[in-house]
Amino acid sequence: MFLLRPITRAAGHFRPLHTTSISSISESTHFLNKLRDLCTRHHLEEAFTLFHNCKSLHSPQAYATLFHACANSRSLKQGQALHQHMLIHNPFCANDMYTSNHVINMYAKCGSLECAQKVFDEMSERNVVSWTAMVSGFAQQGRGDDCFRVFSGMACECLPTEFAYASVLTVCDGDRGRQVHAFALKTSFDDYVYVANALITMYWNNYVDGGNDDDENFEAWVVFNGMHCKNLITWNAMIAGFQKSGCWVKALRIFSGMRHDGVEFDRATLLGVIASLWGRDSDDIGLGLQCCFQVHCLTIKTGFISEIGVTTALTKAYSNLGGAVADCYNLFLDSSGNRDVVSWTGIITTFSERNPEEALFLFRQFCQEGFSPDRYTYSIVLKACAGLVTERHASAVHSKVIKAGFDDDTILANSLIHAYARTGSIVKSQRVFDEMNFRDTVSWNSMLKAYGLHGQAKQALSTFDEMNAQPDATTFVALLSACSHAGLVDEGLKFFDAMVTKYGMAPKLDHFACIIDILGRAGRIPEAEKVIREMPMEADSVVWSTLLAACRKHGKTELANMAASKLMELDPERSLGYIMMSNIYCSSGSFGEAGLVRKKMKGQGVKKEPGLSWTEIGNQVHEFASGGLRHPQGEAIRKNLEELVKRLKGVGYVPETGLALHDVEEEHKEEQLYHHSEKMALVFALMNSGRSQCNDSVIRIMKNIRICVDCHNFMKFASGLIQMEIVVRDSNRFHHFRESACSCNDYW
Repeated sequence: MFLLRPITRAAGHFRPLHTTSISSISESTHFLNKLRDLCTRHHLEEAFTLFHNCKSLHSPQAYATLFHACANSRSLKQGQALHQHMLIHNPFCANDMYTSNHVINMYAKCGSLECAQKVFDEMSERNVVSWTAMVSGFAQQGRGDDCFRVFSGMACECLPTEFAYASVLTVCDGDRGRQVHAFALKTSFDDYVYVANALITMYWNNYVDGGNDDDENFEAWVVFNGMHCKNLITWNAMIAGFQKSGCWVKALRIFSGMRHDGVEFDRATLLGVIASLWGRDSDDIGLGLQCCFQVHCLTIKTGFISEIGVTTALTKAYSNLGGAVADCYNLFLDSSGNRDVVSWTGIITTFSERNPEEALFLFRQFCQEGFSPDRYTYSIVLKACAGLVTERHASAVHSKVIKAGFDDDTILANSLIHAYARTGSIVKSQRVFDEMNFRDTVSWNSMLKAYGLHGQAKQALSTFDEMNAQPDATTFVALLSACSHAGLVDEGLKFFDAMVTKYGMAPKLDHFACIIDILGRAGRIPEAEKVIREMPMEADSVVWSTLLAACRKHGKTELANMAASKLMELDPERSLGYIMMSNIYCSSGSFGEAGLVRKKMKGQGVKKEPGLSWTEIGNQVHEFASGGLRHPQGEAIRKNLEELVKRLKGVGYVPETGLALHDVEEEHKEEQLYHHSEKMALVFALMNSGRSQCNDSVIRIMKNIRICVDCHNFMKFASGLIQMEIVVRDSNRFHHFRESACSCNDYW
């Protein structure tokens, strides 16, 4: 009743003043509330219909409500139309700061920052909300320069909010971030936990490893250590930062401190801690496994083990720590009620490199349980297929890819090219490549690598001439590698030069290793040594092993000694340097020196990687080691091998005994050579030729180390004698033996 004014007599009637006005206000309030309700429930079309049908709604509050709804739903067209309507029909609202701030926010949230900037520039007055909307808008679009410019202007006009500080810090580089940090200190905003968290994240995003991992050298640590109040986001940011920087022990230490302070962790905390275990040093595998087991126990105790993301992360951690495949598999089995495509793909990934056959078994089980593989699952399975002896499995997965409708998928086609090439079928790699509707740089690189792997350098070079995608660093590694395997020295040097002068790429260690290999194989050792001296970075173990191989081939003992010393220094647990030096001495008849090298190797506790070979018979893979001791039919294999050697000697085969360690009888030297694993695999394949691989005219053998000179000659003569193609994949490349000749032209 206190809303009514006194009544007066008019034209013989008594009536209350402004009765219609009160009714109108009540109606406007009702419709405004209804408008807000529709916007809250995301019924934007109905809200606009109500707005246009009710002129009493054309108020700053109604416009602001609709602009806010358009911003939340990212409806730029409707927001633009509403803005135009306001400018034409209600220009007084357009001049209202409250409404203008909502217009800026709408344009910024919808990504139309030029329109937001125009509205902002035309405002007669601005407040902190206006500035903050512009800062956050540029930050959300990743436009760091514009964001920093607006934030700097805001600092001159008004005091930035903690939200403005946090927004600008998300797009700052280190230098600008330090300026914002200094301003936050000056204005005391560094005490706001929201700003401090943003500072921590900014410093981690711009962290550069300075070689010293003391806590005091981490700027993020300084901020963290100075905070009076920390929340869960603070701790998670520090764990994630140490994890990304490779300081896994510090990440675990932060997690321990968090637990000590009684701070409850969440899923993000655990994922950060588990991820930190992937980046541990190889020397810390034991400690890493112990920590992984402790975190695993904690996830079980707190119930987080039921979350599939945590289980998958633990699976990957166990896998990357090495030697824990059983733990990884058991963890997967324990999560039987929560398995999804991601967890299945994780366990398949674990086995794809270490045990490809087990990976394929799991993939079959995955399909049998009713799951549908996605693109990533198929790509991992094809990676596993690439580690097998024949292309049979890759062909089977290829069929599934086609049935699933992924035959036009570029990523999977690239994986197929790689899988077929690695299993010896360059023809099928070429077919997949030719049938692709779209080829990216990876497609071309995959084909270039395939040709190089199989010694078809000319095809690699002609394919590069047809390449219609932008070449990258990997492209030139593939080209240089192909030239190296085929002895195309001049072509390789031209590509190395063009990489810099024509394509503007700075050579990396891989490129230098290739060019050293090209020169070294061709006997141009001084030039290869000069390249190493003039490299802009320190040579790694690959570079020195490449030079060492060239020295072995061309008998450069003195330089080989230096290269071997460098290799042993960089990779002390690897046997390659010792073995190659021993072989160099044996080749020159210096058996005493060779013996000393072997003695030193034994004293250092370095073990030679055993030579292993595999061949597939009747859908079963058989493994062979020197002497055939790993195979149950070893005795029969050796007898058949002796018969084959006699026949091969009759057609010109002469055992290469120059690398035998001791100065013993020639007969004993030959016996050592006869028992090499690839010879055993060949004989076993011939013994079972009736149930051999899909194509009985081809014998496929996979070897874990480089094929030796004698075995190479052996395979050449054998291919002519038995009139079959023999394909051997060693650690470097494929050798296709046909009619007593090899695809490498004896240049490997």
